[in-house]
Amino acid sequence: MSVRVVVADDQELVRSGFSMILEAQPDIEVVAEAGDGTEAVAAVERYAPDVLLLDIRMPVMDGLDAARRVCARSACKVVMLTTFDLDEYVYEALYAGASGFLLKDVRRDDLVHAVRVVAAGDSLLAPAVTRRLVADIVRRRREEAAADVTPRRLEVLTAREVETLRLLARGLSNSEIATTLFVSEHTVKTHVSNVLGKLGLRDRVQAVICAYETGLVAPGSP
Repeated sequence: MSVRVVVADDQELVRSGFSMILEAQPDIEVVAEAGDGTEAVAAVERYAPDVLLLDIRMPVMDGLDAARRVCARSACKVVMLTTFDLDEYVYEALYAGASGFLLKDVRRDDLVHAVRVVAAGDSLLAPAVTRRLVADIVRRRREEAAADVTPRRLEVLTAREVETLRLLARGLSNSEIATTLFVSEHTVKTHVSNVLGKLGLRDRVQAVICAYETGLVAPGSP
């Protein structure tokens, strides 16, 4: 079955370029394109895609508002597109439920890989810049809100699930976690699913944010 994708960007050349790259793949189908946030939300509602590539800066409704609506109303995975690797909106986008982000100058192969990874239920956590963003999110939130966040939230997890969350926060893939814990990849998927369900999290990105917020992992730790 093909991965169904909606591409949303207010620049027609960027939008059509991404669509052409993805359509050239035998396992990916671009079901719609959108020129602003409102069109993107409508396209998701109409076509029920697996992945939405969503530009942050768009007219009518920006990508951040669109991401909030899509993530709240559907199971569609959102990948934000930006020209800036430290765009302020990226922080809010991850909190809104986005599964990661890509720079618009992303290489062809990396774009295709990202769509496949996110569609499979994983998140764009491998690039160092994403891990830096997640760490910075927590630092900013703590400074701004001075919230008293404690590890008590993690008490619902088993010891093995806590360790799985710790490894997720380090950016390890399921296969890497399996190797580290000496278990099967299927067992890791079960642990990850349990972590997300017990903590009420949408995906692995939000799990990583939770790991930082609760102090399970400290910014800058290996």
